[in-house]
Amino acid sequence: MPYPFSFDLTKISRSFFREVARISYDKEIHKKVGDAARYLIQKFRIRELTGLDLSDAVRLMEDFIDVQVTNMRNKTQFLKTKKRALFLPHCSRKFMDGRCKAIFDPEIPTYRCSHCSSDCPVHQATLLGEKNGYDVYIIPGGSCIKEILEKNRYEAVVGVACGMEIMLAKTLLSKLRLPGQAVPLIKNGCANTKFNLETLEKILRA
Repeated sequence: MPYPFSFDLTKISRSFFREVARISYDKEIHKKVGDAARYLIQKFRIRELTGLDLSDAVRLMEDFIDVQVTNMRNKTQFLKTKKRALFLPHCSRKFMDGRCKAIFDPEIPTYRCSHCSSDCPVHQATLLGEKNGYDVYIIPGGSCIKEILEKNRYEAVVGVACGMEIMLAKTLLSKLRLPGQAVPLIKNGCANTKFNLETLEKILRA
């Protein structure tokens, strides 16, 4: 949980994500991202629904906007690629104990989904990724990404993570000259984290 605070946006209206996308299309957004973040906080009652203080809420909203802007900038190059990897956070598994039958391979390192729970977000995301031709990695932490990418010659990457980790991964992908698309977590923590499966599906089908 890279953020020093917890957040849960699962109760936020779905129109929130459409509004983030709309705001991100503004060519001058880099000059007024703070104002846009405060606008989102007020319109969608982020503080009331999450319990975050203002500074944490602003930081979170700014990261959501930044992720969307980066996705847009990379999309043209991303769409030209074929060999892609999908990185999923292991903390989004339905179970984090023996009930999860995923097998960890330390050589990669990654978990391999055993598809033991049909309503597990990682199971559902893994099926979507494989259906769309992605190599899927369920990783225990962002530090694994560099090692995996160095062993393979992927042309592009899709990642699900909290906004802060996405920002760190963006630096790595920039150095490797790989276009990426990201889906930020809408609930963070060490277990039972959440992401929007519809958003991920839209990216994977591109």
